[in-house]
Amino acid sequence: MHIDGVACGIFLPQAGLDFPALAARAEAAEQSGFHSLWLADHMWARGMPDLDYLECWTALTALAMRTTTLRLGTLVLCNSYRNPALVAKMAASFDRISGGRLELGVGAGWMDEEYRGYGYNFPATRVRIEQLEEGLEVMQRLFREPRSTFQGKYYALDDAPNNPKPAQTPPPITIGGAGERLLLKVVAKYADRWNCPMNAAEDLPHKLDVLRSHCAEVGRDPGAITVSEQVLVVLGADDADFAQRWAMAKQLLGGFADLDAVAVRGTPEAVADGLRAKAAKGVRLFTIMFGDFAPPETLRLFGERVMPALAVT
Repeated sequence: MHIDGVACGIFLPQAGLDFPALAARAEAAEQSGFHSLWLADHMWARGMPDLDYLECWTALTALAMRTTTLRLGTLVLCNSYRNPALVAKMAASFDRISGGRLELGVGAGWMDEEYRGYGYNFPATRVRIEQLEEGLEVMQRLFREPRSTFQGKYYALDDAPNNPKPAQTPPPITIGGAGERLLLKVVAKYADRWNCPMNAAEDLPHKLDVLRSHCAEVGRDPGAITVSEQVLVVLGADDADFAQRWAMAKQLLGGFADLDAVAVRGTPEAVADGLRAKAAKGVRLFTIMFGDFAPPETLRLFGERVMPALAVT
């Protein structure tokens, strides 16, 4: 799904959120004009292993039944956790069930203790990226071809059908990560969207130069790839409200990110200014992690007072 102008989605790691809490946020996001909601693909939250953490595909499917227009995505699936042929089957089924609303985000995986905890091998970075690239080839074939045969280094298909096909032809693929030599080359070959991680956003202009060079090497128009950015937002209705929410965000997320360095923060006017500055660098989709974990009142405030200032589509 191509984006004209600027769009805003919610990145909502589901740590500590039960399904009613997720559903309330999804419904408020849809009502407030958000483009999409994205869940994370983890078994637990790093540093907080005892919090409840719903599995992302299961939760997204349930959210598809509670919404009608909100696009639903994974930011991002760990390629190592599921055979890519199974992912293609799951994605096509979900896309049909949701009426063509899937945003398929995929990455190479990174959380080594999670791999160990659940008994997955944790290969070297190069191997994980090679597996990601081959997995994307498998998915693309199964989305498009009547029957698919493929023999790779890591995966194989033998006259495999995948019916029904996805409602979208095919669902847009988002690849998350910022490694310049290997990962961004996979982005150039396969991604409809590239999601720049929060910790790499400061280097976005340079990363885009690298991505453009990879696109030239593989014969791809870089304009065909939508740039998205994972961004942390702390929003208050006024200065006093912001001060309270900033203190809460520091307490909740201070161990996750350097909020002073990365957060777009303040009143609606200040947040709009910060996001416009990022849009001027080429970002067209914000996948926003809210510092207060996006309760419905924050989503409504953002929809009413920030989105109009961004000319959101």
